[in-house]
Amino acid sequence: MIRPKPLSGFPEFSPDARIVELAVLDRLRETFELHGFASIETRAVEPLDRLAKQGEIDKEVYVVQRLHSEPDARPELGLHFDLTVPFARYVLENAHQLQFPFRRYQIQKVWRGERPQEGRYREFTQADIDIVDATTLAAHHDVELPLVTLSALERLHVDLGVPPVLMRVNNRKLAQGFYLGLGIPDPAEVLRQVDKIDKIGPDQVQAALAEQVGLSRAQAASCIALAGISAPDEAFVDEVRALGVEHDQLDEGLALLADVVRTAGAYVPGRLVADLKIARGLDYYTGTVYEAELAGFESWGSIASGGRYDSLAADGRTTYPGVGLSIGVTRLLAPLLGKGMLRASRPVPTAILVAVDAEETRAAAIAVAEQLRSRGIPTEVAPKADRFGKQIRYADRRRIPYVWFGSAESGEVKDIRSGEQVPADPATWAPAPADLKPTVQATPPQS
Repeated sequence: MIRPKPLSGFPEFSPDARIVELAVLDRLRETFELHGFASIETRAVEPLDRLAKQGEIDKEVYVVQRLHSEPDARPELGLHFDLTVPFARYVLENAHQLQFPFRRYQIQKVWRGERPQEGRYREFTQADIDIVDATTLAAHHDVELPLVTLSALERLHVDLGVPPVLMRVNNRKLAQGFYLGLGIPDPAEVLRQVDKIDKIGPDQVQAALAEQVGLSRAQAASCIALAGISAPDEAFVDEVRALGVEHDQLDEGLALLADVVRTAGAYVPGRLVADLKIARGLDYYTGTVYEAELAGFESWGSIASGGRYDSLAADGRTTYPGVGLSIGVTRLLAPLLGKGMLRASRPVPTAILVAVDAEETRAAAIAVAEQLRSRGIPTEVAPKADRFGKQIRYADRRRIPYVWFGSAESGEVKDIRSGEQVPADPATWAPAPADLKPTVQATPPQS
């Protein structure tokens, strides 16, 4: 059989990398649940007309069609490109049985048909949290969401050695009110251009505002001046006021953003800043918007983002506003794993290998293994009754720290790292706590 060629953009982790990924997912899940978020899982496909409503990203959708469908039949389904659109549909379909405000987290694969490159994949895992309510959603949830997300990401930093995160926050009402105060009739188009500052720079964005959006030089310069404001505290409010623009929506946005920054400064100091160039290109964001990067690795781009959406879900009678944040798990992990910055202490969960004296005594080895497993100790039985030296080498290749020799009545355990061998009883023996399960180890990036 010819060796298959890998598909670009569809990462598949090795067993030891998967151990790291599972450790990350466990901590995210535990943190979300600690804050009262319930788990849901939505289907992988959505109707194409629903996916195509969100801006221009319909061109990234993978369509799904039955192999034996009519030759001229147009596809009706596509794989979801994020978890927000299916969540909005889920809320509309299940509103009659949900308790609002509804707090959900969702960890699933998503698919995008874009050109693969470092940090961008065609299939990847996202971890989303959202709070949605019926008719109105309290403003304090705009503060709560970044605190929960930063708590989860800080746990990855403390527990696993993932680099720390800096979250940048803005408010669309602040920006739109500023543009309206300048007399700009189409704030949305200005937001789309400002969202490109990190990619093409402020000079090119200023030129685009004048040439493509039709702003005057003074208006374009003021928009760039606003985007240049950043502060880890409420100092940004005075800097915006100093630009001399007035509008009611600007006042509202300033107050909301100041509340986010002030509260975050008290609970997660140093992890959140106001950055007024953060715009988020998707049309459905209406209030606070968030983007997070790994500190020291900003060139890798955003690893978490989101915002408030006041009209994403509506059924003609009730509107369901919400606020959400999405962590790009694969986007976060793939470069860290690829550069050797995170690794598992061993590629298997096994803590101890039970050696087999001879095939005739394999049943005794299995009995020992079952006793150990009954007490939560991950255990393997040697695949062959080879010489003990070969069985030890088998354990060493898999980085299994212990090997058991003998029966339940007269057994001994060998730590193959130190060579120490001691008598043991499968009813009471346990590995060192650090050896019970694989651990995640962080190292400096490899050159």
